[in-house]
Amino acid sequence: MLDTLQMAHWQGHAPEAAAALAFGYLLGSIPFGLIFGWLAGAGDVRSIGSGNIGATNVLRTGRKWAAAATLLFDAGKGAVAVLVAAEYGGPPLAVFAGAGAFLGHVFPIWLRFHGGKGMATFLGVALALDWRVGLFAAMTWLIVAAVFRISSLSTLVAAAATPLYFLFFGEPLFAVLAFALAVLVFFMHRANIGRLLRGEEPRIGRKAAVP
Repeated sequence: MLDTLQMAHWQGHAPEAAAALAFGYLLGSIPFGLIFGWLAGAGDVRSIGSGNIGATNVLRTGRKWAAAATLLFDAGKGAVAVLVAAEYGGPPLAVFAGAGAFLGHVFPIWLRFHGGKGMATFLGVALALDWRVGLFAAMTWLIVAAVFRISSLSTLVAAAATPLYFLFFGEPLFAVLAFALAVLVFFMHRANIGRLLRGEEPRIGRKAAVP
């Protein structure tokens, strides 16, 4: 694992790494949940439910097509950032672009650094790094969601499992990125974790009224 990290030659490519990180961040910061919420006539999704711009909160408006579009585009921006960076600089730059896309989604500068909780973008990044891992992570989310009907629980389980999937397929560099992003996913879901422990977490698809 250490040999793999050393092969990346981080210091020798600092300008390219910074550019990949910035590119990923700008792409990831596009607030698709907010955009599709407005287009669906649901208003500002930040005023309902959890207040974030992710697909789960958009679904609480009852506009299923907007939630689906948000999920697709949030995952897509993570995947595009990785694929473009990989084309120009291989796995090392793909890692920085993926990290940037995730950070852009969670902390978008356009929304005063209050964005989504990151799972869709996380899945998009994983899918672009290795489609097998992305498929395993998505299936993990779907299975847990089908059994428990709780989005946050599905997210936490899938995020925790993704670094292990990368290790299973012999990709320690990507596993390090997935672990770091999973830690941030858990941090962004700290309130959800509290509600899960108290048995108060809402089920998937429940509408939320405007406060």
